[in-house]
Amino acid sequence: MLQALGLGPAEEAVYTALLVRPTASAQELARQTGLEQAETARTLLDLATRGLVAVGTEAESRAPDSADCEAGLQPARYRLTPPSVALAPFLVEQRNALDRAETAFSMLVEQYRNTAAHPAGSVVEVVVGVEQVAHRFHQLQRGAQRELLLFLLGAPVAVPREDADMSESFALDRGVDFRVVATKDYLDGRDIQRDVRASITAGVELRLVDSLPLKMVVSDREHAMVPLDMVDSGSEPSAILVHRSGLLTALVHLFEKEWAQARPLYTTTTGVHAEPTVDQQPTEGELEVLALLLAGFSDRRAASQLGLSIRTVERRTRRLMDLAGADSRLQLGWHAARAGWL
Repeated sequence: MLQALGLGPAEEAVYTALLVRPTASAQELARQTGLEQAETARTLLDLATRGLVAVGTEAESRAPDSADCEAGLQPARYRLTPPSVALAPFLVEQRNALDRAETAFSMLVEQYRNTAAHPAGSVVEVVVGVEQVAHRFHQLQRGAQRELLLFLLGAPVAVPREDADMSESFALDRGVDFRVVATKDYLDGRDIQRDVRASITAGVELRLVDSLPLKMVVSDREHAMVPLDMVDSGSEPSAILVHRSGLLTALVHLFEKEWAQARPLYTTTTGVHAEPTVDQQPTEGELEVLALLLAGFSDRRAASQLGLSIRTVERRTRRLMDLAGADSRLQLGWHAARAGWL
């Protein structure tokens, strides 16, 4: 928690241990944290130097502690400096460092685009080899700030499913919108139903189609990566990285077209299901959400009850309102009763 502010693991352990007691000696804190007493003493001195802890007053140092008393001498006792005062400069410094990093990032991107070695017309970069393709894939997913768009088909080649799942979780944790169009053959893989259910529950919007022209990942509509088919099937896996350009715009348009025609996948207590091709009725999963909302459940309680993310509940509620042509949840309830949805 505090490592983001520049504290190491030992410093964080000692600092948080002091949170629950007015004062403590190095020996007491060593027992509480499991650290060696010498390391605890060094850590306390470092924290004191940085203004995060202070040596206790004379009265505090006379606090009874028979276990720490040796030869009639009481060891030094330490107390926290108020975190609102002591940690504020560290937080400001980290924010300033992030601002400087973002400025440097923008300058490097602009310099890269304008340099003679990379003319404006060079919008495509070829990536060759399993490791390089996987590395770029993770860069695109982990670097996304707003949106990720994916086409999934066939068996994974360069990026195993479990590695892709880790990048997916990393993006979802940051609030990135995640939309995926997958083909039926992709869902035929081993244990994929379980993974799909977990992804949808976590907030991924996933739709199903019969076929797709290519695999693809688009990050923030700034970069895309698609595989590069080789004539020689024995060649290493390779891909092309497409930077912002008319070609990238075309790839995004292709995704949106396939997305609009694809069938949403949803989870229920019995598994993962796809909507019928033509269906203006709520799905079983949406009706489960609707029943809880009409019973007075909040979005958070409904999500907890169904084992879904709040984002998934909100998405299903939004689609229900679109189907009902409702502007409020009260109107949604009225339409649901009239249409016999429940």
